[in-house]
Amino acid sequence: MLKGSLEITQKRELAPDVYELHLCGPAAEAITKPGQFMNIQIEGKYLRRPISIADKFADELTIVFKTVGEGTKILSKMDKGEKLDVLSGLGNGYDIEKSSNTPYIVGGGLGIPPLVLLAKKLVKAGIKPNVILGFNNRDEIFYEEMFRGCDVKITTMDGSSGIKGFVTDTINRDEYAFACGPEPMLKAVHSKVTKGQFSFEERMGCGFGACMGCSCKTITGYKRICKEGPILEHEEILW
Repeated sequence: MLKGSLEITQKRELAPDVYELHLCGPAAEAITKPGQFMNIQIEGKYLRRPISIADKFADELTIVFKTVGEGTKILSKMDKGEKLDVLSGLGNGYDIEKSSNTPYIVGGGLGIPPLVLLAKKLVKAGIKPNVILGFNNRDEIFYEEMFRGCDVKITTMDGSSGIKGFVTDTINRDEYAFACGPEPMLKAVHSKVTKGQFSFEERMGCGFGACMGCSCKTITGYKRICKEGPILEHEEILW
C-alpha cells in the first residue's frame, strides 16, 4: 500500500454517468496486478471511495466509475490538473499464472474496467481470452474496443446490441473464468464453470484490512475483501 497523490491528466464521459479519469503520479507504482484498486479521498467525506484500476502504463493509471452517490458525483466534477489523495496498491489482484490457454473473461457493467488490464497481461503472456461483456442496453456499452487481441462478445438484456440475454448465455464450455461484476452475475458464472477467479465488492471502511468491515465468509473462514480479496478463488466461494 502506498499513500500519495495522483494528478488528473485526462477526463471523458464513456456512457451516461460513467466517467474515465487518467491519473499520473508516483502512487501508480503501487499497482502491480490487474484487479487491484485504490481508495480515493473525497473532499467533505469521511470514508474513502474504492475504485478499481482499468489500465496502467508506467506512472499513469486509468480509472472508471459511475456517479451513483454524492461522493462519485463530486469526483465526476473534478477536472484536468486537480489532484487526488489516494491509498494505492490495495487488494490481491488476479493471478494470471493459474489461467488456462483460452479462459473466459466475463464482465458486467462497472465490473468491466479492471478486466482491461487483466486482458492485456494475458495476451502478453500468449493466452487468448474469450471476453464476454454484459450491459442492459446499447447506450451503456463502453470499452468494447479496449480488449485487443481477444475474441469479444457483447450481450444486452434488451437485445439492442450483440446477443440478447445474460453473459452466461454465451458460456458454452467448462473453461477457466475471470469475472468481475454484480454479485448475481458472479453467482451465475460460478455455476457454469468449475475453476476461476472472481472479484467481489463490499462496503469498505479503511480499505487495508484493519477495520474488518468488509469481511465475508468463505469455505476456509472469513476473509477481508480489501486485503485477502477482492479476488476469490472459485472453490472457496460461499453464496
